[in-house]
Amino acid sequence: MLSIEELTQAIPHAVDTVDVPGLGEKHQGKVRDMYRLDGLRVLITTDRVSAFDRVLGLIPYKGQVLNQLSAWWFAQTEDIVGNHMVAVPDPNVTVAREAQPLPVEVIVRGYITGVTKTSLWYLYSQGERRPYGIPLPEGLRKNDPLPHPVITPTTKATGGAHDERLTRDEIIERGLVPAPLWERVEEVAMALFARGQEVARRAGLILVDTKYEFGLVDGELVLIDEIHTPDSSRYWVAETYKPGSDQEPENFDKEYLRKWFAAQGYRGEGEPPAMPPEFVAQVAQRYIAAYEKLTGQTFQPGEQPARERIARAVAAWVREHAV
Repeated sequence: MLSIEELTQAIPHAVDTVDVPGLGEKHQGKVRDMYRLDGLRVLITTDRVSAFDRVLGLIPYKGQVLNQLSAWWFAQTEDIVGNHMVAVPDPNVTVAREAQPLPVEVIVRGYITGVTKTSLWYLYSQGERRPYGIPLPEGLRKNDPLPHPVITPTTKATGGAHDERLTRDEIIERGLVPAPLWERVEEVAMALFARGQEVARRAGLILVDTKYEFGLVDGELVLIDEIHTPDSSRYWVAETYKPGSDQEPENFDKEYLRKWFAAQGYRGEGEPPAMPPEFVAQVAQRYIAAYEKLTGQTFQPGEQPARERIARAVAAWVREHAV
């Protein structure tokens, strides 16, 4: 585990964006840059962090952690479903097959929690007993485990918003995903979640809920984006979870960062407060700890300066494969 001192020293080298000369037009998202090649995408994870649908700063090594953790998870779940990854030529880079994303994002939830207006707990607390068409029993308390994991689909996010709640019937009736394919998506998502829960349990964590994105490559269902990372999943520290208690479990995911901003009075409007270096280092350490707990491996950061290293690695991969 890198020390707070080492992480503080790494802050000035955090990756905000990466230019790869001669590779064509760069598309910059909130937390990654992307280049298109012939039938491929070069995805470069940056150290930018987002919450409240805003980019709020840089956390050193965050991009490496998410990229390498997703690559590890792809390897752990290939027996369940294929994925879009072709190669990882650098700790921050994934070369992926070009996929046709499904227009539905799949959220799997094992617990009733959340504060947004589309979360299960918010809807349940407002009296809904069939949110997303899912029957829920009476008497549930916030953070209770559900009788079994459930899927709460949404339309694919636009600008980070997940406002359109969907049911299985709506997905099929509106032609968003054909019925046989959606059945396969549900089957795969549940199997992935069960695998994720078991790995988290062995790591002393609870996988509370997670987001999966799927796509098609030559008609084949594949997993795309990232999987089971602190940015795409909600994790609790198992020893802090007290069922039936009003005590909130300790988050081991991006919610830790979001709660810090909320404590400063920031909830997405106006200019966000600057993160003090000591807090940035603490958040970086949590991302690394999540990687190490889940994989059982020691995080090995790539050399600095990272931007030049990443550009060299991408250019070398493209030359070697004559893309």
